[in-house]
Amino acid sequence: MIQLTFPFSEASIRALKVGDAVEISGVLFTGRDAVHKYLFKGGELPPGVSFQDGIIYHCGPVVIRDEDGRWRVMAAGPTTSAREEPYQGEIIRRFGVRGVIGKGGMGDRTLAACREHGCVYLHAIGGAAQVLAERIKAVRNVHLLEQFGSPEAIWELEVDRFPAVVTMDSHGGSLHQEVLAASAAALQERL
Repeated sequence: MIQLTFPFSEASIRALKVGDAVEISGVLFTGRDAVHKYLFKGGELPPGVSFQDGIIYHCGPVVIRDEDGRWRVMAAGPTTSAREEPYQGEIIRRFGVRGVIGKGGMGDRTLAACREHGCVYLHAIGGAAQVLAERIKAVRNVHLLEQFGSPEAIWELEVDRFPAVVTMDSHGGSLHQEVLAASAAALQERL
């Protein structure tokens, strides 16, 4: 298991290969459809927020306030990443993102941006939202909550040993493309 700690250097990210299992510690920022579209169309991050050398997690966490008024994450499973494909490459480039976590993989534009800018796509376990929430030690802040609502806001999460697997690397490797090619070949054999 490879340990990654925020901020994530380009060298540490470029050292990763498809299939590497990682544990992430430090800060993750959630970002889903509304945030990606907003930033892609020229929107700015709120003051004090930087994705530089950071990781965006495609996640709409279930968050409540505890008795002391602090935010507490109850579930934090990955959402399907393909919806962000039209935006992700530009966001990687513009904001210096080093990693994207989600499920289901992404396409050629994101893969090209990963190669050019030193970024990886990491697959988190779908269906394990409560288990993944246990790796979130604190909510440091929430941004754009009033503008986008809870699932679409930018949640700034402090994580400890958050597990993921590299499925797209900065060298052009994509497990998703490999599976697609193997599936197409198997289908051709049956026809």
